[in-house]
Amino acid sequence: MARTGQLLLRLTKPRVISLIVFTAVIGMFLAAPGLPPLGALVFGTIGIALSAGAAAVINCLVERKLDAVMARTRARPLPMGEITGAHALVFAGVIGGTGLGVLYAMVNPLTMWLTLATFVGYAVVYTIILKPLTSQNIVIGGASGAMPPVLGWTAATGELSCDALLLFLIIFAWTPPHFWALALYRKHEYAKAGVPMLPVTHGDRYTRLHVLLYTLILFAVSLLPFCTRMSGLIYLAAALTLGGIFLFYAAKIYYRYSDHIARKTFRYSIVYLSVLFAALLIDHYLLIQF
Repeated sequence: MARTGQLLLRLTKPRVISLIVFTAVIGMFLAAPGLPPLGALVFGTIGIALSAGAAAVINCLVERKLDAVMARTRARPLPMGEITGAHALVFAGVIGGTGLGVLYAMVNPLTMWLTLATFVGYAVVYTIILKPLTSQNIVIGGASGAMPPVLGWTAATGELSCDALLLFLIIFAWTPPHFWALALYRKHEYAKAGVPMLPVTHGDRYTRLHVLLYTLILFAVSLLPFCTRMSGLIYLAAALTLGGIFLFYAAKIYYRYSDHIARKTFRYSIVYLSVLFAALLIDHYLLIQF
């Protein structure tokens, strides 16, 4: 029983979910002039985490045949036959339904409906429709991945705002260079699996250029919270430093590519997003204090 529980937990992609929940929680704190309501913080985090986990399980279920031919994913429980598709589907239904129920009953209906839309966007629109059909899957599907801080914001306030949409834009712009760095050094696996990722359909040089271009867009977008006075000098310093390092990696990908630098860029992109949002939080409370 414990072994089955561990396998089901792996289907939720805990490392990915941790970043999703982190940005959602940051959204909750940024939405509040002081501390967010305790109920919204606790139940919002639980509901968003469960719903995101369910979307990840559906993603693993739909892509189990693709995962079986890719070195990065072949050891997942479904391709290995350690969990049946029926078990995975029931598990996704239980945790997803519970998560949405918690959001509706304990947080607010707006957050529940936005979370449901995010679930459909990732599990259905991205996984089933976009990923196998277009090389722009990451760009279009990135809208779902950019929603967590918006969900956190609405959980704390019950409404949307322009500041919440700025957080959305940062993650939306971050997603293409993050995933295309991975796709560059995994392109042979994607080609073998028949997934039309950008390096497979348009070649390495085209993808490397777009990593650089989207990183430039990300750099500009990351400055918007300061420009709109959502944040102050601490965040500005962090955004300039972190963005400058990201641009350095993106430039190396374009001008002096190697799989090693693509791997380093992919890993750094995760650090970048985590530290950038942490800087937003620190800056937010120091601005309140002073």
